Amino acid sequence: QVQLVESGGGLVQAGGSLRLSCAAPGRTFSNAAMGWFRQAPGKREIVAAINWNGGLRYYSDSVKGRFTISRDNAKSTVYLQMNSLKPEDTAVYYCAARVSSAYSTAANDYNYWGQGTQVTVSS
Repeated sequence: QVQLVESGGGLVQAGGSLRLSCAAPGRTFSNAAMGWFRQAPGKREIVAAINWNGGLRYYSDSVKGRFTISRDNAKSTVYLQMNSLKPEDTAVYYCAARVSSAYSTAANDYNYWGQGTQVTVSS
């Protein structure tokens, strides 16, 4: 069983920034695609995804130009840099790992999930 641990969430004012991290302690996922999802009441959506070596990245239209996904395979960690945050970005953010080198935008394609970290953006 692979455990993913997210950190970096919190409360921030609109226009501010946060950086989320997702680590797999004691495991390597250098061959795995990774994704960030968020869950707001009644709505779950993909935010960003990255393939195994960082060469391909996906962003949802709602975050494009504001968020950046990256990964450091040597540290088995994936990041989500969130800038120009808006109140509508408020959600629980989850990272997920897919046993494939290629990312997917479908949550069902991911095999392992973190516990989630709350991001709250105040207006």
